[in-house]
This record gives sequence, C-alpha cells and structure tokens, in this order.
Amino acid sequence: MDIDLRKLRYFVAVAEELHFGRAAARLHIAQPVLSRQISALETELHARLFRRDRRSTELTPAGRQLLDDAPPLLAAAGALLRRVQRAGLDRPRFAVGFMPGITVTDAVRALSGRHPDLAVDVVRTSYRDQARIVLDGRVDVCFVRTPVDQRGLQLRPLFSEPRVAVVPAGHRLAGKASVAIADLGRERLLQDPDAVPEWRDLPAHPDDPPRRPRPVLDSVEEKLEYVAADEGLIVLPLSTAAFYTRPDIVHIPIEDIGPGHVHLAWAAGRGSDLIAEFAELAADCYA
Repeated sequence: MDIDLRKLRYFVAVAEELHFGRAAARLHIAQPVLSRQISALETELHARLFRRDRRSTELTPAGRQLLDDAPPLLAAAGALLRRVQRAGLDRPRFAVGFMPGITVTDAVRALSGRHPDLAVDVVRTSYRDQARIVLDGRVDVCFVRTPVDQRGLQLRPLFSEPRVAVVPAGHRLAGKASVAIADLGRERLLQDPDAVPEWRDLPAHPDDPPRRPRPVLDSVEEKLEYVAADEGLIVLPLSTAAFYTRPDIVHIPIEDIGPGHVHLAWAAGRGSDLIAEFAELAADCYA
C-alpha cells in the first residue's frame, strides 16, 4: 500500500490543532473535504486515528504513532523534491545554513574557489529551525548549536565557545565581571529552558513567586528587545552576544556552565562528496 502524502499532511495538521475547523483553515480547504480525506486515510491504514465528539478531538494510540512517524517522512519527501529541483538547474547549487553569530564566509569562499561553477547559497536560521532546514532539504549542511535534536542528522564537531548572560544595562548584575548560574536562578528566562539546562535544573526558591510564562520568541532580535525592556534575560554563546552589540544591554560571562558547541550537520545517510569536502573545509577553518 502506498501512503498519500497529501492525506498525511492533512492528518498532521489535524493532529497538531486537535480541531478540524482550525486545521481546515490552516490548510485552506473546506472542513467537509478535510473530514473525508481523514476518513479515507483511516480506511487505507485500517486504523482509527482520532476520537471525536461535539466537544473535543483527540488522538488514538494509532494516531499518536502516526504523528511520531509522519513528520520525518514528509520532511524527507520535501527534501527529495528540493534536491531534485536544484539538481535540474543549469548551474549546480549548494546551500549552507548558519546560526546568528557564526561566520561561514571562509568555508563558503574555500568551497567556491574549488568549484567555480557551483553556486553556494547561505541561509540564516534559528535555534528552533536549525535541524528542520537540513531534514526538509532547504540546505545541504547547517552550522548548528547544541543542544539540537540529532534524530536524522549526522554531526561533525567544529568549535566551542563560552556562554554569557545578556541583561539590561541597568540590571543589578550588569557591572559584575562574571556571575554564577545560581545568580540567575530567580530571573525570568526568555528562551526555551532546554537550551539552558543548567538554569532549568536549579532548585526553586521557596520565596519565589510563580514564574511568569515566557513569550513565544523565535529570533535573537526579538529576545533582545524583551531583555532591553527589562522583561528577563537570555543566555547566548559569546559570538552571538558580541554580534548584537547595543547600548541598552550588556553580556556577562557565566563562570560555572559549560561552553556552547557548534557542529556541522547534514542529513544522515546522505554522504555526498561535496558535503564531505565542505565538512573538511569547515573543520580546517575552525581548527
């Protein structure tokens, strides 16, 4: 049996929204059409994917399993399409993703020098998207910062660097030469706590008020705006903090947490000669 990728995309939308109306709006299709497509998928799979009543929609065990397995399959299909389209261009292309603060110029220039007919594109990404753009084929390789979800990726370590706390210029810690992670424990962190597990794992102080929910912020620029407005702090690799120099924020070395690590990532099992060559060039540049 062949899986219809369109139906699979429809399923993922409903599974993420847990609401057929919102999923239909997200997909720009009519709700009855969406319902028919999901029913057809359930028939093809011989499994019920959702439990529905007038009040709620929830996944069945089969639905939860499909939601685990579907996104990588859709990403792989998208990656295949993008790579085939790039291969069909008059001029071959190679795309390199990078995180803010990481300079990729030397490695890109070295690859272009070896392959004058190759068009090398650079694509800026974010902490949330850095693995996804490799898996869905938007880039061939990406300079990623750990922690990163390594499923489906192959990584090559490149370099490490200190991490710093970024606070408003008028903050109580702003004049210090360095701080300990415990000094930051009562602060509001404006990023995913999994990105700073040392802060996440600090014990709660009994006198602390409940922590305010953090805003959903995708870019470093958005987070720095909140820092400057005294809404909280963030922890960044030194190169990223230094890249975003501005007078209303300062960064302070953190004494007792490990460095940040940068790796080159590409899709596991996709070992092209060009990827291997670029990995060697990148390693040489950061040696």
